[in-house]
Amino acid sequence: MLSFLMLLIALGVMITIHELGHFLMARAFGVGIEKFSIGFGAPIASFNRAGVDFRIAWIPLGGYVKMKGENPGQKESDCPEHEMFNRKAWWQRALIVFAGPFANLILGMLLFIIAFSFPQKLEDISPVISSAEGIWAEHFAPGDSLMSVNDQPVGGFSRFMLELASADNARIRYIRNGESLTLDVTTAEKDSLMRSLIPRVTTVIGEVFSGMPAWRAGLKPLDRVVMVDSVEVSDWYDMRSRIVETENDEVKLLIARGNELFERTISLEHNIASDQGRMIGISQYMPISETLRHNPIQAIQYGSLATVNFVVMNYKAMFSLVKQPSQIKTSVGGPVMMASMTSEMGRRGIGPLFVLFASISLILMVMNLLPIPILDGGHILFAFIEGIIGHPVPIPVQVFLQKIGFAILITLMLYAFYADITKVIMRFIYTR
Repeated sequence: MLSFLMLLIALGVMITIHELGHFLMARAFGVGIEKFSIGFGAPIASFNRAGVDFRIAWIPLGGYVKMKGENPGQKESDCPEHEMFNRKAWWQRALIVFAGPFANLILGMLLFIIAFSFPQKLEDISPVISSAEGIWAEHFAPGDSLMSVNDQPVGGFSRFMLELASADNARIRYIRNGESLTLDVTTAEKDSLMRSLIPRVTTVIGEVFSGMPAWRAGLKPLDRVVMVDSVEVSDWYDMRSRIVETENDEVKLLIARGNELFERTISLEHNIASDQGRMIGISQYMPISETLRHNPIQAIQYGSLATVNFVVMNYKAMFSLVKQPSQIKTSVGGPVMMASMTSEMGRRGIGPLFVLFASISLILMVMNLLPIPILDGGHILFAFIEGIIGHPVPIPVQVFLQKIGFAILITLMLYAFYADITKVIMRFIYTR
């Protein structure tokens, strides 16, 4: 319940910022505003200021700004023509509509920057070597423990790689069978060494991603994968290759949980966020943890980069869905999954929670800019078509396409609820 409450509050803020973007841009172009509503339905509270009816409504799943003359073909005899939305130039209307998603973009970036301002918990795998390739096999053996680079202790393998990358000439100290060894590496040799070393990663699961096949099958963090399709696996690399390279659409895993052994048959899903094939939705266990702190300049840099990367990743994923529409079934999530993720991120701390809310704000931007007539992207599309052909798209055509857009939107919402409920039921069946 607390997760739903947090999610509703966050969505309310995001929707308010979105509508505020429309509101401010409309005011900048002199468009008259009738209503500014957060939520739909009957108002819980309202007040009037400067001729605008501000209200908070009962249904917190959206909001709107009611502008004078915004509906296709609407005529307002008691409203000056210069205050009517549909009398503004096409590019002004496009900017007014775009201002809402743009506000979500700015909010998402600010939330990412705030997230990076908090101490970051950095999880890492143990700095133990599984194998070394090429000439470096003469110096490193399986089981070697990396201790320091230029006398700088390294707690995890990623930290070792960061220290090695930032050093010019590096002296590496490592332990083999209780004996301390050192190796001097020149700047010219660093890249070769970094590509050569492969860390030891067990088959213990670190994270099970909400809504993914492994989550639906009831897998949990700290479960250990013993076999894949009746073949014993010794490390994460072997396990992963057997899962993603199988010719079947599902894999049978033997799982160890404490003293219990059990089997799960898990379907594979295409990874729409990258071109790395199929997945079941798990990550490796990272036993090493350290706290990383960023100064304000770094927080701004990392927050901005995270925003750009997230938006690009989502558009790439949507392009993949267009090419493979069969993946929509497993890729669509709704409020139930969002609440589940809110709960999970809340347990991890305030920083990850801000990351989640930043992601949701950016997703709202991406979704609203889809060229579906009832969404902001559809209105922008109509405006650009008008700019190209020199006159508005005929009103009957706009109305007809908006009805289709509304039907598509309702279908997607219902499907998202259905997908959420199906995933939750599947997990309940496996974990009861």
